[in-house]
Amino acid sequence: MIHLALAQIAPTLGDMRANLELHRKTALAARRAGADLVVFPELSLTGYLLHDLVEDIAIPKEGSPELEGLLSLSRRIPLVVGLVERGTDQICYNSALFLAAGKVIHRHRKAYLPTYGMFDEGRTFGQGDRFQAFSTPLGRFGMLICEDAWHLSSSYLLALDGADCLLILSSGPLHPREAEDGIGACGAWPDLCRGIARFLTVHVVYVNRVGVEDGIPFAGGSCAVDPLGKTLALSGSVQEDLLQVRLSSAALRRARIRTPLLRDERTDLVRRHLERMARHPWEPGGHSMGHTPSRKEPARGRLG
Repeated sequence: MIHLALAQIAPTLGDMRANLELHRKTALAARRAGADLVVFPELSLTGYLLHDLVEDIAIPKEGSPELEGLLSLSRRIPLVVGLVERGTDQICYNSALFLAAGKVIHRHRKAYLPTYGMFDEGRTFGQGDRFQAFSTPLGRFGMLICEDAWHLSSSYLLALDGADCLLILSSGPLHPREAEDGIGACGAWPDLCRGIARFLTVHVVYVNRVGVEDGIPFAGGSCAVDPLGKTLALSGSVQEDLLQVRLSSAALRRARIRTPLLRDERTDLVRRHLERMARHPWEPGGHSMGHTPSRKEPARGRLG
């Protein structure tokens, strides 16, 4: 049994000192509540709509006073935080760090950068290039950042890599139109989390932020789902919240015995088709690029 605290906070845009103090207070409150791990949202240390601030607040990989403060805090309780990280290549990344015992246990750099609607992350951030699960004394985890989770291959890869729990950090906004049609953080996220959990038989923990930046409100709605798709906790608030949830290893075992989808997954088949599609990319109309079917050869679809 793992006791998690989902820190649905409202960071202050660009004020890392204030946000570090918010992390400290929230993490210590989670520790007093008996939590084993506290999970913060995407870019929890910096705020989301950074634009020209990105270069100024990026944390070098070798460290900074803010990172040292978080590492010190992780000696009291492990935590997952979101921040802007400057790589050794001098590129800035939207990153999530798993910190424990004063060390960076794992880092994930957001791989899918949205460039539609209000989003323009491709202009300011570099793309992460891997999805990798990692082991801790609390279990084996995988981390995703917001848009990563909408590309189902991301969760699939982490589950195949042995993750028992997926941690999804988000800065999902709330738009009136999205609230009406169920698209976006307030409507589709719980459905997505339940789907991922049930079909990959993993725990899914989704932590979204709240507050307002540049007139744009963020939706909250943090939740946790068990491997059978049952919602264990759901924040119905668009205010700051510290949601408590316990993840059961027994529930994980029951789910995987009852529905052994991961056990029966044919990764050799998947790899073979991916290699084929890499050689002959699919395009609308069912033809491979640069290849026109002959009269005797039927057109091939994506999984032909």
